[in-house]
Amino acid sequence: MTDLTQDLAKLIRLTGDRAKLDAKANGTYVVYKTTEGQIVREYSTGKIEKMNEQDFTHE
Repeated sequence: MTDLTQDLAKLIRLTGDRAKLDAKANGTYVVYKTTEGQIVREYSTGKIEKMNEQDFTHE
C-alpha cells in the first residue's frame, strides 16, 4: 500500500469511530456495509441489525 492509501484507510477508520461515538452520545445508530456486503444498523448498545430493501425506502 502506498502512504496515500494508508492515510486514506486511517481517515476512513477514524471517521467510522467518530460516527459510533456520536451515535452513542445521541442514543442513535450508524449504518454501514459489512465486509460481506450486508447493510446493517449498529446501535449505541452494540446491537447490530441487518437491513433489507424495505428499510431503504422513505415516504
